[in-house]
Amino acid sequence: MSEQVSLRDVRSDDLEVFLAQEHDPEAARRSNFRPREREAFLTHWQTRVLGDPTVFVQAVTVDGVTAGNVVAWWEEDRRFIGYWLGREYWGRGVGTRALTLFLARETARPLHADPHAENTGSVRLLEKAGFRRTGTVRHGEQEHIMLVLPADG
Repeated sequence: MSEQVSLRDVRSDDLEVFLAQEHDPEAARRSNFRPREREAFLTHWQTRVLGDPTVFVQAVTVDGVTAGNVVAWWEEDRRFIGYWLGREYWGRGVGTRALTLFLARETARPLHADPHAENTGSVRLLEKAGFRRTGTVRHGEQEHIMLVLPADG
């Protein structure tokens, strides 16, 4: 039976799900992202994500259950994309379907992404969606792959 993957606006109760997903040790390791304490997490989401009109964010749902999020934001003159899915949704095609839906709504191009170099699943997902590798960047001691979805892509 096929799972129904959908996008919708983020609701306040989604934030608790996103917080728990960020604190999953394997997800944090793969993304090379240190989980934030609850108050810092909520403040970030309320001010820098939901409170910024230039940010476009959608909750990912699977059969109506919150599975994660996809977000696009500006860093100076470049538009970036990021996403986070709960581990129970990995390897099931949910990311591919969610990203395809999101890219139909987020039309800014070029669009950039910079997953941790060791997060091969995320790099593959972005390449499947048409992103092209353009090099590497460093965030502290860690190497990240820079990918771009070009204006003609």
